[in-house]
Amino acid sequence: MEETNDNKERKERKPLSLSQRIFRLKVYAIIAIAIVALVSAAYLVRSCKDNSITADVDDKINITPTQIMEIREIGEWEFLSIEDEEMVDTTRKGLFSDDELIRIYSGTLRLGIDLAEAKPDWIVTAGDTLRVTLPKVKLLDEDFIDEAKTQPFFESGSWSDQARKDMYEKAKAKMKKRCLTKENIASAENNASKQFYQMFKAMGFETVEVRFER
Repeated sequence: MEETNDNKERKERKPLSLSQRIFRLKVYAIIAIAIVALVSAAYLVRSCKDNSITADVDDKINITPTQIMEIREIGEWEFLSIEDEEMVDTTRKGLFSDDELIRIYSGTLRLGIDLAEAKPDWIVTAGDTLRVTLPKVKLLDEDFIDEAKTQPFFESGSWSDQARKDMYEKAKAKMKKRCLTKENIASAENNASKQFYQMFKAMGFETVEVRFER
């Protein structure tokens, strides 16, 4: 079955590096400061009457639809990377002897979120509180095995491409079972909560609540 364009685009999206995320965070902070300055200036100008100045400034920070869209366009965001190595073997019964194939697979599983999956109301404000609901933490890339690092450990007899493919899928299943644990998912969620909290605090929000879809 051919992949849709949306699926292809999602696979092509790469998680942002730490320096890129820090740069975006600084941009958002500058935007927030500029908005506060403009609002303050507007109220000061309106309050200037009879050579006297009365400052009545609404310092409430609001996040705009444009900012929400820009954050959402970050796409996939990695919060935990796990390196794993698994040994997989298979045996084929023969008339006089058994054939055996043992290989060692290495891979890196990246856990994170895809902001493209966020609900329309994933960011809402209530008074001075900003509530953020992030998509579930998931495995960002199914092709996490590095085939260049795959090592033949032992091989006897002749093996077909299908047999090797079956071993590859078996290795993937073992890696997922070992790495996609409740503890690792919780660790990724904790990292995500901290980064989003810091980003929105830098934008000027007094209270930020971060949660995940369940």
